[in-house]
Amino acid sequence: MSGPGRVAAPEGPLPATDTRIARTPRIAFADDALRERLQKIWESKPGLYGWFATVDHKEIGKRYIVTAFIMLALGGLGALHMRLQLAAPNLHVMSAQKYNELFSIHGMTMIFLYAGPVLSGFSNYFFPLWLGARDMAFPRMNALSYWIYLAAAAFLYAGPLLGVGPNDGWFNYAPYSERAFNPGINQDLYALGMVFLGISTSVGSANFLVTAARCRAPGMSINRLPIMVWGTLTASAANLVVIPAVSLAFFMLWLDRNFGTSFFTATGGGQPLLWQHLFWLFGHPWVYAIVLPAMGMASDGLPTFTRTPLVGYTLVALSTVATMLLGFGVWVHHMFATGLPGLGLAFFSGASIVITVPSAIAVFAWLSTIWLGRPVYTTAFKFFASMILLFVIGGVSGFMTASVPADWQLTDTYFVVAHIHYVLIGINVFPVCGATYMWFPKMTGRLMDERLGRWNFWTMFIGFNGAFLPMHLTGLRGMPRRIYTYDASMGVSTLNMITTVFSFVFAVGVLMFFWNVWKSRRSGESAGADPWGGPTLEWSTPSPPPPYNFAVIPTVATRHPLWEDMLDESEFRSALDEGMTLEDGKEALAVSILDGEPDRILKMPEDTMAPFWLTAAVTLLFVGLLFHGWWLVGLAGLGAALALLAWNLPRLKLLEREPARRESERG
Repeated sequence: MSGPGRVAAPEGPLPATDTRIARTPRIAFADDALRERLQKIWESKPGLYGWFATVDHKEIGKRYIVTAFIMLALGGLGALHMRLQLAAPNLHVMSAQKYNELFSIHGMTMIFLYAGPVLSGFSNYFFPLWLGARDMAFPRMNALSYWIYLAAAAFLYAGPLLGVGPNDGWFNYAPYSERAFNPGINQDLYALGMVFLGISTSVGSANFLVTAARCRAPGMSINRLPIMVWGTLTASAANLVVIPAVSLAFFMLWLDRNFGTSFFTATGGGQPLLWQHLFWLFGHPWVYAIVLPAMGMASDGLPTFTRTPLVGYTLVALSTVATMLLGFGVWVHHMFATGLPGLGLAFFSGASIVITVPSAIAVFAWLSTIWLGRPVYTTAFKFFASMILLFVIGGVSGFMTASVPADWQLTDTYFVVAHIHYVLIGINVFPVCGATYMWFPKMTGRLMDERLGRWNFWTMFIGFNGAFLPMHLTGLRGMPRRIYTYDASMGVSTLNMITTVFSFVFAVGVLMFFWNVWKSRRSGESAGADPWGGPTLEWSTPSPPPPYNFAVIPTVATRHPLWEDMLDESEFRSALDEGMTLEDGKEALAVSILDGEPDRILKMPEDTMAPFWLTAAVTLLFVGLLFHGWWLVGLAGLGAALALLAWNLPRLKLLEREPARRESERG
């Protein structure tokens, strides 16, 4: 394969190792015969077995998204119930204990079970499509990450269903979460459930990192990656650092509660403040982990609907990385009121102010892209563009709390509640809705209803701002967070009623969004391969994409392979219909990390039940730990070992065949 913008096929056979195939890849045009062969090779097996055993990244991505949206609905219902309690002074819709549990469950659901997993769903589905690859680097790990997520969500929700839900807030501060102050299994279940969920996040993050580093189309150097890929990469790298910290904290708390250790109890020589350090060392990078990929959605979506490349691509990519790096140095601004030394407060206050600089770069890049482009005012564009305003409001309120004296006044008030909702809804839910409207046609082959979409957008936008803008004033007037009722003399009755009314308006908007998804999936207008005229590789595939993604591995010459003729930025052109076929079984291409040069051919795994059985065994292990059923822990450990053996059996067989295969090739 030669010519402008194309990468020549490797000369001679690739070196033969356990991951390399000693042959020269066939170069061909994509035709119907090739597509039929690849369909048979890559499609999941039919029936119930195929549903449980599939390792197709697109199926896993859709399951992530659907499960996360269910979590969003459950968390939203809890929020509406709390708003009924707070609509007027001195109400008793529920008891203080029930409110405390509901508040904790709401935070747990929205922050851990919705915000991160929904982004993982989109990235799981589109990573190989954005990168020009056949699949994720580790398909079985990809399946495992979803099954663990689903099992951990069920484990965590078993508590509320049995009346023993978490009741110390989603932040779980010690010593209130210690057994002396909080008997029962409520916090044991929460602590073990968070360790369980951390396995899913860690496995998925490692998979994203390796996939972006190695499983790309030839020619896709790192300066040609979509910004969404940069956001997911940055979040994944951070997760691998901070998830162990919070998992360790929850495990130490479980030991305190069940075996008499004293990690967080002062009477036993421990430090209650250690909990906050370990938790917020995770908690603040996690905030960026659930907004940077969503910001990437806007960075990739706005150019599509403005018909112009993103302004300042390199600066936006660097600002994404810089935001996360600085995010590791700001966790103590959650602890300004805990009596820490003044020098430490000054350092973390400065870092919390400086971190606004890379965020501002992204804002100005988005505004410049809209200004210089020719916007098409679709529903997706409205959601992406509105995020800019919500991002600024949430950023300014966060910037205010970066000042230590201001934070001392604002901490633990509804001002902080307003800020976190502008961050987690304004910079997560709104881009996710925009991404759904944008990529739904690619996932289903059908367009969402634009007329209903306009109603959906404006209802959500008005409802959200009507609910959470007044919360800033509620906090400035001194209403504490985490209280289940208040007296009329506080002077916040009207503000709370406004918040409650508009919360229901926002909920109606979310319900309209779900209805649009459901209706359009069944009877939406046919979309075609590229309904928006997008610039990136996913729009070159049919809608929905086939199991193999690309009939031939594309070769990328520019950052916008589908806009090359329109932009004419380079004399080179990408090759999308001619390339390596990789049709000798399930195969994928690996490239060099920086420049995207072809490196090796990878044998990809077939469908397998091993991830599901491993998840079942690990679930039983955590159930055994919860109830101190050590026989169950031992049995589950044995089951996990057997599942891992089944996991590695195909690889062992491949290694056994390798010497004979090499000998036959030499002969």
